[in-house]
Amino acid sequence: MPDNVSRKDFVALVGTVVAVEALPASATAETATPRHTVPVPSLGSEPEAYTFFTAPESAFIEAAVERLIPSDKLGPGGREAGVAFYIDQQLSGQFGYAAKMYKQGPWMPDAPPTFGYQLPLTPQQVYRLGIAATNAYCGKTYGKTFDKVDGTHQDDVLTALDRSQLKFDSVPAKAFFEMLYGNAVEGFFADPLYGGNRDKVGWKLVGFPGAAAAYYPFIEKHNVPYVVNPQSIADLQHAEETAMAAMTAGESAGPMDMSVHLALAKKALGVQ
Repeated sequence: MPDNVSRKDFVALVGTVVAVEALPASATAETATPRHTVPVPSLGSEPEAYTFFTAPESAFIEAAVERLIPSDKLGPGGREAGVAFYIDQQLSGQFGYAAKMYKQGPWMPDAPPTFGYQLPLTPQQVYRLGIAATNAYCGKTYGKTFDKVDGTHQDDVLTALDRSQLKFDSVPAKAFFEMLYGNAVEGFFADPLYGGNRDKVGWKLVGFPGAAAAYYPFIEKHNVPYVVNPQSIADLQHAEETAMAAMTAGESAGPMDMSVHLALAKKALGVQ
């Protein structure tokens, strides 16, 4: 991690965002409510609560993501963007259990990155052990847990993790930091449906339009800013539900074709 963490340094990593391992349960439900059925809650409408992290662990993660993605003149940081909640939700699902990861040895800790993940630990275990070990180090060094240490010393600890300057018996410090950092990047830029990127702050920061694929008419317009209000999956779901309700009221509730979807996306984005 750089000595002076800045938003611009962090945003340069936007291209490293990887696909999210699992969708929340609500994301697999029908977006339109069939007649004579129980209505399905809208995407992103469920209350937020940590389901994996304990209180001390969530305090650590909230403090860490705020140092990795600090609030500044460009906008909110990791804490306000919900990055900690995003990580918690991923750890509660398939990613946390390593459901799609190779889990049989032999493991080669010194293997190059092309060999893939080289730990016998699930992501849940990496976080739980890594947080405990880092808090133990902070307690021994500063007399406080990580979340209670001042920002400068928090940066020192994160830098030491990144540079393998700390040695833990339970989990490699570098591996813990890389997983935390990678998941923080995901949480800041993923669709808000997954728990992070609240108010689409990450998308607004880099000018990403979101899930509405209505920009192909503008591809050939070079050097012209594409300024839109980013739209999330939940935004488009709401637009489609509204359109379906209107079509039903007009006794034309057949399936929407692509032209209707495109019109909704363009209207949501505010483009002509």
